[in-house]
Amino acid sequence: MSGRVRVFVACSLDGFIAGPNDDLSWLPPPAEGADHGYSEFFEGVGALLMGRRTYDVVTTFASWPYDDRPVLVATRRPLTPKVPTVRPVQGPITELVAEARAVAQGRDVYVDGGDVIRQALDADRVDALTVTIVPVILGSGHPLFAGATRRHALTVTGNRMTHGLVQLDLVPTRLAS
Repeated sequence: MSGRVRVFVACSLDGFIAGPNDDLSWLPPPAEGADHGYSEFFEGVGALLMGRRTYDVVTTFASWPYDDRPVLVATRRPLTPKVPTVRPVQGPITELVAEARAVAQGRDVYVDGGDVIRQALDADRVDALTVTIVPVILGSGHPLFAGATRRHALTVTGNRMTHGLVQLDLVPTRLAS
């Protein structure tokens, strides 16, 4: 069975995934003993496909958060990988998602980064999204969905409140049953 292409992302109430200058200080730290479902989500991930800006931000973290999972970074600029499991890729989003699926070997592909998420949605390549809404208004920054080339109807398949955050499980309506 082929894995799904999934998004797991947090955003502010006004729809930003990062503040100005890639600021993530508004994100709450994981509550003691709770990571808002991320560990369970990540267990099924075989490969990641992310944008260059996201990769550059992640490389500033104290530790590499993706273990030994293959990470494909969509970029047109030269890239010196931080870890051996990272490699640059380029091309149309449909080809990048296909390549990530092949690398994931039947497990899920985790798509991350606003631009790559939007491109994958516009190309009908996203199977499921988990969006965690943080109750903060940033006013500006890097939007999650702004710039999508068309309307995307989504069906809510689950919702929960976790440690003061609202989490929505969504599928593109074309996939809803």
